[in-house]
Amino acid sequence: MLRRFRTLLFAGFAISAAATLPARAETIGQVGVDWLGNDIKIDAVRDPKVSGVTCHVTYFDRSVIDRLKNGNWFEDPSNNSIACRQTGPIAIGDIDLSREGEEVFRSGLSLIWKDLLVTRIYDKANDTLIYLAHSRQLTDGSAKMSITTVPLFGQQVTWEKGRPQ
Repeated sequence: MLRRFRTLLFAGFAISAAATLPARAETIGQVGVDWLGNDIKIDAVRDPKVSGVTCHVTYFDRSVIDRLKNGNWFEDPSNNSIACRQTGPIAIGDIDLSREGEEVFRSGLSLIWKDLLVTRIYDKANDTLIYLAHSRQLTDGSAKMSITTVPLFGQQVTWEKGRPQ
């Protein structure tokens, strides 16, 4: 009986944790930029709480040759770009409506020190979803960022908890 309870409890925690994980990216394009093997990669990211919106994020992927040449093995540059568009009927789940927004996607740009993040913020006054691509570093922040918006005005949008008032 106790073993079954523990198993059910563990399964519940695992399902809850999986439901709160950020979106996963699918690499859909890769463009070589030099003879060293450096690439610009393009990932498609679907917002896990907003169906009908897809973001395309670009980032620089350093080659092994470039890492050897420059002596910096452990990180890629913070340069990135983002574009998000409506790609189907929009249905908005239980999103964070605070000014800080909510992390939608995270990908490591170094072994442990730097991440590429996509954060969603809802601009209630303009009825718009804002997606911000930026880097987070353990020691030094980066001023490199990119922003895109998905206007909801005039669109048929389904809100799981009703439109925010």
